[in-house]
Amino acid sequence: MSCCDLTAAGQLGKAGIMASDCEPALNQAESRNPTLERYLGALREAKNDSEQFAALLLVTKAVKAGDIDAKTRRRIFDAVGFTFPNRLLTTKEAPDGCPDHVLRALGVALLACFCSDPELAAHPQVLNKIPILSTFLTARGDPDDAARRSMVDDTYQCLTAVAGTPRGPRHLIAGGTVSALCQAYLGHGYGFDQALALLVGLLAAAETQCWKEAEPDLLAVLRGLSEDFQKAEDASKFELCQLLPLFLPPTTVPSECLRDLQAGLARILGSKLSSWQRNPALKLAARLAHACGSDWIPAGSSGSKFLALLVNLACVEVRLALEETGTEVKEDVVTACYALMELGIQECTRCEQSLLKEPQKVQLVSIMKEAIGAVIHYLQQVGPEKQKEPFVFASVRILGAWLAEETSSLRKEVCQLLPFLVRYAKTLYEEAEEANDLSQQVATLAISPTTPGPTWPGDALRLLLPGWCHLTVEDGPREILIKEGAPSLLCKYFLQQWELTSPGHDTSVLPDSVEIGLQTCCHIFLNLVVTAPGLIKRDACFTSLMNTLMASLPSLVQQQGRLLLAANVATLGLLMARLLSTSPALQGTPASRGFFAAAILFLSQSHVARATPGSEQAVLALSPDYEGVWADLQELWFLGMQAFTGCVPLLPWLAPAALRSRWPQELLQLLGSVSPNSVKPEMVAAYQGVLVELARANRLCREAMRLQAGEETASHYRMAALEQCLAEP
Repeated sequence: MSCCDLTAAGQLGKAGIMASDCEPALNQAESRNPTLERYLGALREAKNDSEQFAALLLVTKAVKAGDIDAKTRRRIFDAVGFTFPNRLLTTKEAPDGCPDHVLRALGVALLACFCSDPELAAHPQVLNKIPILSTFLTARGDPDDAARRSMVDDTYQCLTAVAGTPRGPRHLIAGGTVSALCQAYLGHGYGFDQALALLVGLLAAAETQCWKEAEPDLLAVLRGLSEDFQKAEDASKFELCQLLPLFLPPTTVPSECLRDLQAGLARILGSKLSSWQRNPALKLAARLAHACGSDWIPAGSSGSKFLALLVNLACVEVRLALEETGTEVKEDVVTACYALMELGIQECTRCEQSLLKEPQKVQLVSIMKEAIGAVIHYLQQVGPEKQKEPFVFASVRILGAWLAEETSSLRKEVCQLLPFLVRYAKTLYEEAEEANDLSQQVATLAISPTTPGPTWPGDALRLLLPGWCHLTVEDGPREILIKEGAPSLLCKYFLQQWELTSPGHDTSVLPDSVEIGLQTCCHIFLNLVVTAPGLIKRDACFTSLMNTLMASLPSLVQQQGRLLLAANVATLGLLMARLLSTSPALQGTPASRGFFAAAILFLSQSHVARATPGSEQAVLALSPDYEGVWADLQELWFLGMQAFTGCVPLLPWLAPAALRSRWPQELLQLLGSVSPNSVKPEMVAAYQGVLVELARANRLCREAMRLQAGEETASHYRMAALEQCLAEP
C-alpha cells in the first residue's frame, strides 16, 4: 500500500470529527450504505498490517464525511481495536518513500475517530497515549505539510475529547499536556489557537493542579497574553479581558505582567465603551484587586486617577443594577464591582502610603455611600428563598466591609436592615452546623465566583462581626441586635469557632480569620458587658461562654504567638466574672482557680526590670513577648487590671489565691528594683489598684506586702491609698 493510501485512510478520522454534527440512526446509515458492512467484515478478518490498511482504505471510501454515526464508529473500533493504532503511534519504520509522521498521523486519526465516543475517550488505552499525543503538539516539521496539519488537528480532537470526560483533566495534567499546550501556544505554530482554547478549559476545570504541574510554562503564557493585551488596539483586547483572569496564578503575579495589565485596563476603561466591552475589563480588574490588593496600581497621580476611575465605574454599575426593581442583575459583573468597591474602602481608610489623596478619599466615600445604599435596598428585597444564593452572600460581604469602617452614615437604613442580617447570619450558621462542615465555615470564599452552585454556604457572621462591634456601642443598633437574638447567636458562634482552636485540632492550618473572628467576638462581648450588664446576668448563653473562657485560658496563655487572643479572653473573663460573681462556677472551683491563675500570669508578665547602660537603677520595660503587640494589647491589659481589682472584694477566695501565686510580692519587688521615674503614672495607678484591693481583702496579704517593703515602695511611688492601707493593723 502506498503512502498516499495511508494518507487517504487517515481521512477516516475526519469523518469521525464531523460526525458530531450529524447523528443519523444506525438503520438509516446501513440502508444508505450496505457496502460498509462488507468492508467492516473485511477489516475484522484482516490477518496482517497490509490487509488492515487495505480494509481501512475501503471503509474510508465507503463512508462519506458526516454520514458516520456513533454506533458505526463504535463498530469500526470493535473491528480495529487499540492494538493497530498503538503500533502506528510507536512504529519507527515507515514504508519506502513515506515520511515517518504519516504512520503516526493515521494512528492519531483512528484515535480521534474513537474519541468521538465519550466512553472510548475515557478508555485506559486512550489515557495512556496522553504523553505521546502531547509530544505531537510541539514536534517540529514542515508547517505546510497537510498530513502534519491533519495530525495536529486530530491530536487536539483527542485531547479535547479526553478533557470532556469526568476524570480527563486530571489525566491530561498528569500526562504533561499543560506544558505542551503552553509551548504550542507560545510557538504560534499551526493549531496554537486550539492550544489556548484547551488550556482555558483545563484551567477552568482544575486550576490548582494546572499551576502545580506547569507554573513556569503558564507564567510564560501569562507574560505573552499580558504583553498582547497592553499592545492591542483592536477588538482582541476585549477577548483578552475574558481570557486573562483564568491565567492569573494563585501565587504572585509577575510585576511585568501587572504593569502591562494595568496599562491595558487604563486605556480600555478610560474610553467610552458599551457594557459588553466594559464588563470584562471590570471583571479582570476585580480579579487583580482580589489577588494583589492595590499593589498592581502604580503610585503617583496616574495610579490615583486610575483607582478613582475604577471605584467610580464600579459604584455606578452597582447603582444601575440594584436600584431599579425588576431589572435582571448581571451578578458576575456586580460581584466584580463589589471587589473594586472593597479595594476603594481599603484605600480610603489607609493612613500611610495610600494611593489616594484626601480630596479623592472624600469624593469616593460619598460615591460609595450611594452604592452601599443601593446594596441595602437590594438586600431589603431578598426573600427566604434567595438567602442561600452566592450573590446575596457577596452583597452581605461588601456591606460588612463598609460597616467595618463606617457606621455613622446610612444609620437609619442599616438599623432597618439589621433584623434581616441577624436572620441571614443565623440561617447560614445553622445550615453549616447541621452539615458538620466547619472547614467551609472558615474557608476564604472567592470574591468573584465564576460558576456558583445552587447553594454557597459561607461564614456570614465573620463578615459582619467588625460592623456589629461598632454598632453594639450605640444604643439604637444595640437594642435591635439584642432583640433579634444576636448575642445568643454570637455566643454559639464563638463556642463553635473556639472548638477549631482547641487541643486536638491543627491550628497551623487554620486561616487567620478564625482567630481574628474570635478576637472581634470578644470585643463585642466587652461592649455588651459595659453597656448591657443586665443581659450578661440573665442570658444563659453567657454562663456557657464564661465556662468556656475559664476552661480555655490556662492553656491559651502558654501558647506562643497567641498573646493577643489570650488578652481578649482574660479581660473578657475578668469583666464577666465581676458580673457573674454569685455563680456557683466562680466559687473557688478548680476551673475558676485555674482561670484566675492564668489571668494573673497574663497580667504579671507584661513588664520586667531592664538594666540601662550608665545607670545604677534598672527601668521598667515591656517583656519581649509583649513588645510587638503592646499597641494592640495595652488597652486590654489596663482593662484587665481594673477588672481583676473589681473581682477581689466579690470573690473572698481570690486574695489568698493571689498571695499563693506570689504576684503581690513579685510586683512590689519589681517596683522596688526599678527607677520610679521609669514607671508611667497610669501604670502606677493600675498597680496600686490591685495591691490596695488585695491588702484590704486579706490580712495575710497585708503582712506579706509589709515584709516586701510595701510601705517604703508605696511612699516612693506616692501610692497614698496603699500606704494608708498597709499602715492599718
